Amino acid sequence: MKLSDFRYNLPKTAIAKFPASPRDTARLMVLDRKTQNVEHKKFTEVADYMSKGDVLVINETKVMQARLFGKKERTNAKIEVFVLRELNKEENIWDVIVDPARKVRIGNRIYFTDDLWCEVIDNTTSRGRTVRFNDNAGDIFEAIEKIGNTPLPPYIKRDLIPEDKDNYQTIFAKTDGSVAAPTASLHFTQRLIKKIKNKGVKVVPVILHIGLGTFRPVEVEDLTKHKMDSEYFDIPDESAEVINKALASKKNIFVTGTSTTRALESSVTAEGFVKPNYGWTDKFIFPPYEFKITKKLITNFHQPESTLLMLAAAFGDYDFLMKNYKKALKEKYRFLSYGDSMLIL
Repeated sequence: MKLSDFRYNLPKTAIAKFPASPRDTARLMVLDRKTQNVEHKKFTEVADYMSKGDVLVINETKVMQARLFGKKERTNAKIEVFVLRELNKEENIWDVIVDPARKVRIGNRIYFTDDLWCEVIDNTTSRGRTVRFNDNAGDIFEAIEKIGNTPLPPYIKRDLIPEDKDNYQTIFAKTDGSVAAPTASLHFTQRLIKKIKNKGVKVVPVILHIGLGTFRPVEVEDLTKHKMDSEYFDIPDESAEVINKALASKKNIFVTGTSTTRALESSVTAEGFVKPNYGWTDKFIFPPYEFKITKKLITNFHQPESTLLMLAAAFGDYDFLMKNYKKALKEKYRFLSYGDSMLIL
């Protein structure tokens, strides 16, 4: 398939600027691939499609307060530092993006507070830098949490509000590492998870730390030539065991989000089971693709020409999915990170 196959017109008015409140009252479009039937529900009704013995897989990644604002030594020029990932814990070395990049060179120091600063030690791309935080900064993740700002996606055109810090974090968030939320999980509430567990459904975690690549445009028409950014994932032994037991029993595996899907589909045994594993994945899923682990997919409505849309189309049947994207726009569904949800059966 080609990049242009995933082009559609997304009006700015369809992009949600705020989440539904409560979260589980977001709308849910249910697509049945076998019957080609479409239902319109509330997200809390997702539990109605689950049965005893099924498994719900969620992503436990936590969004870092990734946007830092500092001042360059001597000149006091204001610099934004967007932290991407930790490269070396002992040396406090991180990958970051800086803006304005033209002012930031190797050897420059950027001060955030009296106790926290970083020094540029390498140029990686036009805006990318490798930096070393000061030795006495303590835990960098904790420091970022205190002084950083929520990295709302660039398509949400408004100022940050205090509520965004919680709104742009899932109830499952435990392990720091993402610069974007696993948005399909944003719809879950504790009451909904309790309802799901009471049905005899096992809820198991994996981790995939979402990088800026989730927003990076695909720039080649031939999708086979697109290269995904590598992202760290971790599938614990206990989660793999529960998933594999359900697969062997022909139960359904409900996978929450494209990030969780990529983690699972990146670690499959020859027999078609999930393998406990951790490491980096640059797996790119687009039609046609045979999913090994994912049986049902919970996902949001994604940007045109995005890799997230391509994965959803690979799972949901391209023609069926794209037809219902048009229907969703007509029915005033809310799109992207803070928007409504889709369940593909």
